[in-house]
Amino acid sequence: MHTDKLLVSTKFAPPRVGTQTILRHRLLEQLQCMAQCRVGLVTGSPGFGKTTLLAQWRQVMMRSGAEVAWLSLSADDKQPAIFFAYLRGALQRLGIVLDSGIPLEGARPEFIDEVVAAIVEGAAAVNKELFLVIDDYQHVTDPRSHQLMQKLLDHSPENLHFVISSRVGPPLSFSRLRLSGQLVELDCAALPFDLVESRAFLDQGLAALKLSPEELHQIHELTSGWPATLQLVIILLRSDPDSRSALREMGWRSDDLQSYLAENVMAHLPPELASFMENVSICRRFNASLAQAVTGCETAQAMLKRLDEENLLIFRVEADDRQPWYRFHALFGDFLTTRLARRDSGSQTELHYRAARWFAERKLLAESVRHATLAGDLSSAAQLIERAAPATWSLSQLSPLLRLLDRLPQDILFSRPRLFFLGCLAYALTARPAKAEAWLEQFQRSGAAQQADVAFRLPLVQAAIEVQRDRTEPIIGLLKDFQALPDDYSATRFGAPALLAIAYAAAGRIGEALRCLDDNPIPEAERDAEMALVAEGARTLCYLQAGQVLEAERIGAAQLARAVAVHGHRSASAYLGAATLAEVYRELDRTDEAREILANRNGLLQWAMPDTMLRATICRARLDLLQDSAAVAKTFLERQERHFRSIGQDRALVHCLAEQARIALLDNDKAGAAERVARLQALAGNYQQATGFQADIPAIAALANARLLLATNYPDKALQALETLDSYAKPFGRGQLQVTAQVLMACAQADLLQPQQAQAHLLAALSQGRELGLVRTFLDEGEVLRKLLAGLAGKVPCAEDEAYLARLLERFGTASAGRGGESSGTGSASVLTPRELAILQLISQAMANKRVALTLNISLETVKWNLKNIYVKMGVSSRYDAVSWARKHGLIE
Repeated sequence: MHTDKLLVSTKFAPPRVGTQTILRHRLLEQLQCMAQCRVGLVTGSPGFGKTTLLAQWRQVMMRSGAEVAWLSLSADDKQPAIFFAYLRGALQRLGIVLDSGIPLEGARPEFIDEVVAAIVEGAAAVNKELFLVIDDYQHVTDPRSHQLMQKLLDHSPENLHFVISSRVGPPLSFSRLRLSGQLVELDCAALPFDLVESRAFLDQGLAALKLSPEELHQIHELTSGWPATLQLVIILLRSDPDSRSALREMGWRSDDLQSYLAENVMAHLPPELASFMENVSICRRFNASLAQAVTGCETAQAMLKRLDEENLLIFRVEADDRQPWYRFHALFGDFLTTRLARRDSGSQTELHYRAARWFAERKLLAESVRHATLAGDLSSAAQLIERAAPATWSLSQLSPLLRLLDRLPQDILFSRPRLFFLGCLAYALTARPAKAEAWLEQFQRSGAAQQADVAFRLPLVQAAIEVQRDRTEPIIGLLKDFQALPDDYSATRFGAPALLAIAYAAAGRIGEALRCLDDNPIPEAERDAEMALVAEGARTLCYLQAGQVLEAERIGAAQLARAVAVHGHRSASAYLGAATLAEVYRELDRTDEAREILANRNGLLQWAMPDTMLRATICRARLDLLQDSAAVAKTFLERQERHFRSIGQDRALVHCLAEQARIALLDNDKAGAAERVARLQALAGNYQQATGFQADIPAIAALANARLLLATNYPDKALQALETLDSYAKPFGRGQLQVTAQVLMACAQADLLQPQQAQAHLLAALSQGRELGLVRTFLDEGEVLRKLLAGLAGKVPCAEDEAYLARLLERFGTASAGRGGESSGTGSASVLTPRELAILQLISQAMANKRVALTLNISLETVKWNLKNIYVKMGVSSRYDAVSWARKHGLIE
């Protein structure tokens, strides 16, 4: 029977690209180079959207007039004769005429040369650019078929282009094409959705279920942008919307995902490779040496090389040593560990023992403790931590330490003073002061506290507990004369000055706070140590306490960037820096950057120092109000209010209630605002003589009361409440609150028909606001303040203040065009932020997103996020259109 008679016509038809498909603009731009290249190669794991991407690219090319043929291969196409028949059929659809009577079974090399010559001659005779997409090339296994393809790639005419999609790198040589710039490559690292694409995919698939930015970030991080698992998450949330509260667990435990991975990834693997993957999956990261130690497999290096080459959901991890490190996709790693437990649960203990020994030998403390604890070897885990030299200890060990402490009997803990000190500090720093306090009391009664190597550290533990209790004066008393040993833990050497500086700032002693940090400089060699970065974050916090936003932004941006680069997105130093910098960016009206910093850092809201939780909570609520709705902001604040009540944090509770009252007034809900103000005043009555942290409780209650009095037409009484606020803000050096007091006093004086007094307050607020760099402090007061400020035009004596006023009024206009200072595609140059303009300038120079990120010292996600906002504001959909629009309107040259 003639082979052509058996061809399945659907293999020449690409999958339909529906209207709901997410266009991969980022990758399509890279594939546009195919017009000048001979070959395109797209390799990646199952479910990463290779076929959909190429179908989108085919549509783009056909709209431009190109001839594009499609060939989908399957496991039935292994025989050379069948492969050649389909290849010939696809080429004929491009207008390349070939003799259909040529068989290929048992073909000699010279016969393959004859076939290639016929294809080359036929393609050269067509006066068009021809493109052939070959999808799922991994099904081609016969060497003769590969030989045919290699000769085609090497000798095809300039107008014949091949785009090959495969799960694994095909056994073809691309080196000559790569060196000559004739190869376009997209690999497994490029294929996952970025955050913007994941957001669009989830928004589209879950139109009726609005996910918060934090949930979107969490799903994106959980799936690593793997489209197949994102689709499964959508299916799960559609069928069970309540499961959104357990996003971390729901994905990999679903039967659909288990079946998908079993059928599409594991089914065709040799048993020894599958077993190797399951055994090594107990490690969050691994290299050949560790894999061999854990699995006992002498060929571990070859196994890892195969996993990498076959794109089996394995990714390279950056590391300091030369040996390549890897990790599995998070969901795939969990899947493999589950299979291991089902296969042989007893072996996991031994595997963790081996991993713990390997990490311990290399002084990788956190990972060693983690595996020792999971192996049930609590004594070894305790010894590892206690024997660690102070220089090797960092906050990255908090998580494994807490896991160990939760399982360790107290008699073992109290017999190990160093471990006890670190344990108490860990509990105090993660918002569990009651446990640290109870341990400290028991420890002191046991007599172990008299041991010299722990006694001198106890004031730091007590101070950390006092921070969680919001008690300023005891912290200063405990730490003002505290001297750490030169070779002690970094938590002791850098933590004590940081806590003392925070306490001084809370007491309004900003100068002393900064001197404290200056007098305890961080050695250059230790600037990237995590506790050193936390101490640097304390300096940022001091400036923010004083309202000096511009200075806080200068220091805080660099500190957070280093913390993330050195210790990761979820490190303690990054968490602490994020809470401060997010509030800085929000005040500067850089709302998208503020949201990005807070996203997927929910620990800031629940398990951090009180000031960190408080700032992150209010910042998040105000972002919800700006970018979402009052209802979303109120729901969030009510949840946080319950949390702060449960941990006895009155100061954070007061800020939550005051923010709820402010939002209620914006919604014209005066009764709701009055109810919250009444609760505020009841709380404030307990703190009239408070100092330090807690001194702002009566002040914030007075501010909320003043807003209510202004809204209910009692401006004279509002002025009295504002005097209370001002009498706190001035001596405590709270610049932002001083400006707020002046602004609201101006509103009250205007209501009392006292324009001269109102103008004096406004001018004072403008002058101080300019020096501090405030923006949203003015914008958040809305239309009433805008009108008062507009009336100052031409009456401001200082030229700098006049320019500042003009910028504020412009921002008021932008804010009124849409929430958060963003317009809805109006195409107005004034709505672009300085960072967006900088990014536009760089992409106009044909810089890739990664190069832009490096040039501006920002993250790649920040570049992508800003580009998305640029597109929305300009009403365009691509980099090219954005650059064209910007040049047309004179924004860039």
